[in-house]
Amino acid sequence: MRRKSTCHWCHVMEHESFEDEEVAALLNKDYISIKVDREERPDVDHLYMSVCQALTGQGGWPLTVIMTPEKKPFFAGTYFPKGRKYGRKGLMDILPQITSKWDEDSVKISEIGDQIIAETQSRLIANLQGDISEESLDRAYQMYEQLFDPQYGGFGDAPKFPTSHNLSYLLRYHKRTGSVQALAMVEKTLNGMYRGGMYDHVGWGFSRYSTDNSWLVPHFEKMLYDNALLTMTYIEAYQVTGKQQYADVAEQIIAYVLRDMTDAQGAFYCAEDADSEGEEGKFYVWKPEEIRQVLGNDDGDLYCTVYDITDSGNFEGHNIPNLIERTVEDYARLSTVPLQELQARLEASRQKLFAHREQRIHPHKDDKILTSWNGLMIMALAKAAKALNKPEYAVAAKRASDFISKELRREDGRLLARYRDGDAAFLGYLDDYAFYVWGLIELYEATFDITLLELAVELNAEMLRLFWDKEQGGLFFYGEDGEQLFTRPKEIYDGAMPSGNSAAALNMAKLARYTYNAALSQQTDEQLKAFAGSVEKYPAGHSLFLIALDYIVGAPSEIVLAGDPAKPDLQGMASKLQRQFRPNAIYMLHPSGEQGAAARKLIPLLQDKVALGGKATAYICENFACQTPVTDLDELDELEDIQD
Repeated sequence: MRRKSTCHWCHVMEHESFEDEEVAALLNKDYISIKVDREERPDVDHLYMSVCQALTGQGGWPLTVIMTPEKKPFFAGTYFPKGRKYGRKGLMDILPQITSKWDEDSVKISEIGDQIIAETQSRLIANLQGDISEESLDRAYQMYEQLFDPQYGGFGDAPKFPTSHNLSYLLRYHKRTGSVQALAMVEKTLNGMYRGGMYDHVGWGFSRYSTDNSWLVPHFEKMLYDNALLTMTYIEAYQVTGKQQYADVAEQIIAYVLRDMTDAQGAFYCAEDADSEGEEGKFYVWKPEEIRQVLGNDDGDLYCTVYDITDSGNFEGHNIPNLIERTVEDYARLSTVPLQELQARLEASRQKLFAHREQRIHPHKDDKILTSWNGLMIMALAKAAKALNKPEYAVAAKRASDFISKELRREDGRLLARYRDGDAAFLGYLDDYAFYVWGLIELYEATFDITLLELAVELNAEMLRLFWDKEQGGLFFYGEDGEQLFTRPKEIYDGAMPSGNSAAALNMAKLARYTYNAALSQQTDEQLKAFAGSVEKYPAGHSLFLIALDYIVGAPSEIVLAGDPAKPDLQGMASKLQRQFRPNAIYMLHPSGEQGAAARKLIPLLQDKVALGGKATAYICENFACQTPVTDLDELDELEDIQD
């Protein structure tokens, strides 16, 4: 069985089946039972999820696979109750039947396993290579437009996942083409997700997905990677629109992560469970009388009215706070309460409700520290630090990066995947390298600490050595030094979480531009071609890959700041430039002294870019041409409308 530590149905199957003496006796009689944490061994999970999808047409967790002693899979499914239930066969029915068939003809079952392996291998390598074109950028937009829900935002039917990298792609498409509809789809979705119950209006942060079209009822599990990626997209939406509400949501997500999901040494935990006290969502829901007990009648009635808390409830007789029917601004317009006063009262109420909720039994927290997901959070914090001029976010990101360097790298430099309670284990996978390098590049731009970019270059080179497919291009999911499963998959689909190959393509393109590395630039082209067949077949399923393509084919932009990073004039320049949405730009600093020598060695573009007259100087180069250097903050105002 493969399970997620915080997955509701994994817990259900664990309690009703694996902890049951009858099921245990049946398993122990004829089977060797192995339970795998899919976040510790995503290589195993990816491979056998493909098996399940090939056999059943669907997948999910818990993932149940039965194999021969030679590890040939021949049976797969997801949730199985103890006995027949919900129209599903139970383990007490299935296990004896499989045992009987094995006893009758184990050779035939082994042959079936061979066929399944062959089918899975063909699925994993089919339609990968080809030629990618800019037309894929337009085709992806057209697909998103067809799938878009104009009423509530999001794409397709329930369940609805945030998939915020789709929205980040649409923001780039808007910038590239001027499409008003692309931006409208992003804003409708971001507003819909925030207003719904998928957002925790009391304690902040997003749940994993919504079970309905309106974003009201979440699967209450909170994942680090979702909140990192959503932070990224809300920040980018703020940069594009200038609307403070998007920055506010991003900062609330960050506050949640730093408060509840951060280790004492600065790294970030994986997830919080959907369940508490054996019930999904119990920690998060309310009754009107409890609200009034905490807030008093006046503020309690106000909060219930604004956040849809009713006697009948909106979730199994209880209430999930939400703003779907009307926003706080809507309520202020319809009432006699001024907006600022209303906001102040609601925030005071939220703080009281949060303090009250803290006394409840909390959901289980998965306190594993994963290199890959920490890389995503480092990336998000660095983006927020740049766009919002909040250096404290960069400090938090640097603490996490330092933790990875100290605890999740072996002496030989090899990244490891998981840390918990002093134990680091499992050779790092592609996602660990790609997402961490992504975070390091963004953190360099937030701090201009050249050692971070040096580390990104080093780890990117190691990633290519360990994971590159020398025959067909692209990056395998696990390294050549890892445990060899029946095939080495290459993941490219950007689903609930983007693929390591897509992130790697973006990283490689940026690092090639930073370092003027022609060989790496060529390898980036090979990376794109390695997956072009899959991407061309369904562009909308590869949004981060398309973000990399957009970066590569777009007009290049390099912004060099020269001067003392400790001085206000340079800090002011950096802040003014980085608050803009410039997805095709790279930012770099040419400091004075020994740091300048190290920076010039890594970044050739810095050679002749110096501080003029002792003043902080900005060099803006776009589409292979550099503009006149700027030494005055006021002069930058004239450049704010420059497009990448």
